[in-house]
Amino acid sequence: MAGVNAMEKKLSEYKCDTNEAICLKLVRFPEDIEDESTTFHPEYSHQLYGDDEVAFGYKGLQIQLYYSAGNLSTLFKVKYAAKVTEKFDCVEPDNVEGKIRKVIPMGFTCNTDDFVSLLEKEANFKPFGTLLHTYKVHNVEEGEDLTYQIHKARVSSPGFREYHERLQTFLMWFIETASFIDVDDERWDFFLIFEKYNKDGETLFATVGYMTVYNYYVYPDKTRPRVSQMLILPPFQGEGHGAQLLEAVHRFYCTSPLVQDITAEDPSENYVKLRDFVLVKLCQELPSFSTELLSEGFSDTMVTEACEKLKINKKHARRVYEILRLRVTDMSDEEKARAYRLDIKRRLFGPYKRNQRELTKMMKCLRPEELVSHINQLDTQLQHEELEKSYQELVEEYRRVIERLARA
Repeated sequence: MAGVNAMEKKLSEYKCDTNEAICLKLVRFPEDIEDESTTFHPEYSHQLYGDDEVAFGYKGLQIQLYYSAGNLSTLFKVKYAAKVTEKFDCVEPDNVEGKIRKVIPMGFTCNTDDFVSLLEKEANFKPFGTLLHTYKVHNVEEGEDLTYQIHKARVSSPGFREYHERLQTFLMWFIETASFIDVDDERWDFFLIFEKYNKDGETLFATVGYMTVYNYYVYPDKTRPRVSQMLILPPFQGEGHGAQLLEAVHRFYCTSPLVQDITAEDPSENYVKLRDFVLVKLCQELPSFSTELLSEGFSDTMVTEACEKLKINKKHARRVYEILRLRVTDMSDEEKARAYRLDIKRRLFGPYKRNQRELTKMMKCLRPEELVSHINQLDTQLQHEELEKSYQELVEEYRRVIERLARA
């Protein structure tokens, strides 16, 4: 038994956290390759290395995936201090390299000198598609305003298919349930952000992030663009690029009379926060959302104007109204605060009432022992407590949006 435990202890030294082992870079200059400060790591690696996100068989494992900043030409190398087969003949290490090769497209190099040669060709890289929007962000470190561009591309753009294959590999590391899309479907739209920067007197472009949108058909002659995937690469997060991208995408589709409304597929919590901010920012300029009308309650006029001018559906328009009304409501005034609270709770109570009606119908055909398990669901006091909790959580979310609007 002692021998087994000793063996287990020795083998445990050959386990590596794959989120730490995978080293990612967006390389602009050759010196970035050895600069540790330019390295970032995945948030997730379970799709390749299992739920425990562990690779077995190596000490000091480092999986290098370095990309040129613009075209995303790829350097792929695997390094380690020791391998388990060198000490234990009967134990096989995980095929860490093979797993990476399944998701990165062909065309990568394993040679650093070749990668540096590819960096020299970055001056030839230009953003794909049509320029939609240009904006600036002040960089405190550099002490200057940096320029960014948002482009709309289609898969038919020359060179875009290969570029997108390299770009989408980042999804595996930063979106928990990511999957690759079928780019051959012409209903896909691609929106990309690039940073303009200078290198040896030349203007170059670095990839910042992107969004994919699928245009669903709506009978009889409209489409419903649905945001599928959105990612701002880690070195650029927290700088407002997501809001710029989502607003630019909304403004693009708003110009088309054939678009019914804009939705999102299985939105994450962070995406919902971002969408709240962008939609409130857009709607606050609409006449139907004026301060005077907000206090009168949610109206059909708001629904119509939000849909016709901004392609926002009724559900999202209602949420925007609630945020804007909170912003103009003096919550220290007991009467105004109560009116706002009741307005929100009436909407929140809808699902509770539907649930209660369904349970009442169901209880008529339940046996006594089944009735006991459902009776608690009709507890009015419990419902009121849950309703109050939901209301408080919602107001907290809304306040964060209002605070971000104030900063913007």
